[in-house]
Amino acid sequence: MRLLVLAMPGNEAMASTIADHTTGELGAIEARAFPDGETYLRIASEVKGRTVVIADTLAHPDPKFLPLIFAADTARELGAAKIGLVAPYLAYMRQDRRFQPGEAVTSRTVARLISSSFDWLVSVDPHLHRYRSLSEIYSIPTRVLHAAPLMADWIAANVANPVLVGPDSESEQWVSDVASRAGAPFTVLEKTRHGDRDVEVRLRDELAISGRVPVLVDDIVSSGRTMLAAVRLLKTLSPSPPICLAVHGLFADRSDVLLQGEGARLVTSNTVVHASNAMDVSAMLADSVVQMNEKT
Repeated sequence: MRLLVLAMPGNEAMASTIADHTTGELGAIEARAFPDGETYLRIASEVKGRTVVIADTLAHPDPKFLPLIFAADTARELGAAKIGLVAPYLAYMRQDRRFQPGEAVTSRTVARLISSSFDWLVSVDPHLHRYRSLSEIYSIPTRVLHAAPLMADWIAANVANPVLVGPDSESEQWVSDVASRAGAPFTVLEKTRHGDRDVEVRLRDELAISGRVPVLVDDIVSSGRTMLAAVRLLKTLSPSPPICLAVHGLFADRSDVLLQGEGARLVTSNTVVHASNAMDVSAMLADSVVQMNEKT
């Protein structure tokens, strides 16, 4: 049977592309809120005996998570043979240990809930910090895709004489990979974080910027405070407006507006829908859906 691809609200374009690339069928989910705020959900496609793929990028996850679990549970009750989750952005990876007594380690809780509802998971560059891989917390098969080749291709095609700038020392290995693929030099910032929205940065090697277009490279832009501090610093060192290149553009606290107000150009992938999307991860997601369906 053909794959059935279902889009949670807001994920229709991604689901349509995955269905096209996998020669699957694009199904339909009806979801809305009752007057009391509870979720009404209906799968308007036949799922019995089929592999069901649910597309749901989990940026700003709390309003999305219960409907996602309802959709997976309903597909299971209706006889789906397998249920896979395509979450281009995978939320709740930040809290990977208990920093203060009594804190919830939410990354593990969410991993248990997803693992209990789905048969496999595909994501793009999840924020693995203290975890070496998703298999440390997910009990289902997972596949992690990397946007570095797309980022390098975009830089090579759109930026003359670039220098890549990583946001902190921890990013050096990742940024060096993108730089190598793009055939460009790189440097990294040294960052001091005084709070969630209070960041101080300095450049390790100011001469590396001379005569080049600075491209700030990060996996996630959330509050954007690191990017904002870096943009302000780079403006003092280079006549070329900086480019902020990220896999996942969450842009909390209107950080996209603030960055553009400083003259920066924003470029992101479509793991999270935003006007800055210029790199399309849909094809590699679709390829991984086919591979996961064949191996599980």
